[in-house]
Amino acid sequence: MRGLDYVLPLRWSRDDGLGELTAYLRRVSQHARVVVVDGSPPELFERHARAWRGVAAVHVRPDPGLDFLNGKVDGVTTGMRRARSERVVIADDDVRYDALSLARVRDLLGEADLVRPHNYYRPLPWRARWDTARTLLNRAFGADYPGTFGVRRSTFLRMGGYDGDVLFENLELIRTVRAHGGRELRPRDLFVRRLPPGPGRFRAQRVWQAYDDLAQPARMALFLAVLPALGAALLLGRHRAALAGAFVVVLLAETGRRRGGGRRVYPFTSALLAPGWVLERGVCSWLALAARVTGRGIPYWGRRIHLAAHSARRLRRVSRAAAARSRCGSARPCATRHRTA
Repeated sequence: MRGLDYVLPLRWSRDDGLGELTAYLRRVSQHARVVVVDGSPPELFERHARAWRGVAAVHVRPDPGLDFLNGKVDGVTTGMRRARSERVVIADDDVRYDALSLARVRDLLGEADLVRPHNYYRPLPWRARWDTARTLLNRAFGADYPGTFGVRRSTFLRMGGYDGDVLFENLELIRTVRAHGGRELRPRDLFVRRLPPGPGRFRAQRVWQAYDDLAQPARMALFLAVLPALGAALLLGRHRAALAGAFVVVLLAETGRRRGGGRRVYPFTSALLAPGWVLERGVCSWLALAARVTGRGIPYWGRRIHLAAHSARRLRRVSRAAAARSRCGSARPCATRHRTA
């Protein structure tokens, strides 16, 4: 498959999945030029280099001038700089494309600046079924936030990359592309497999993902209202109202499951689990709010990140200011934390 680069930002503290990832990269390299940006500790980096000698992949460290709080963005930015094709797939280390989904993303990038697939888990342990409820509800109201995107390289470089000092870097990338006038496609029938998180990572994601909602105030307010609303219903003896609310959540999740032919990849059990997931998110949203109000933020690879993502309004303002400076030839730097790629 010509005209496609595949960028994998990687940072591992252990190598349990090295054999499986190596086999996957070997398959992907038959369809795209692979760039692995590896921020793992030196001993693991060298082990990766030995394992991938027989794989047609560029294996590099993040560029030394990059030091975002969210280290994944160091890898993405370095990879986009090293890419040669205009059409680039960015994917987390647990994303598993096949030839058809890669070709679909490549083709869609012919008419869009950002392509936003939908992930599904395989295999399906209970924690994957539980987290799929989140995906189904997101699909019911629009689209999920996947671990992979298709991006036009020229658009990424023109907008100067995106800010990596945020926790919800996926949303930051989406909003930055939109703020610079880029076109986004969200095909609901473009499914890309993802490996389920391990138990430790799954536990860590509970408050972490709730903290992401601080970048979407209406969504955050909705989840903060879950516990008070449920508590009031139970105290007032309105058990039917609570059951009706749970039933509505299941219907919404099932709507997301059916859109775009999702029934072939998303299990019905995840729709049934959606009320439990909403209750969990209601609890974790209060914990996330407490972390924000107290200034603790969220720990991420030895650092603490306080900002979930910049608002769309702020990013549009930054984009307009940059365009104005470009027209007038000003070299004065922008007074924001947005960094150039």
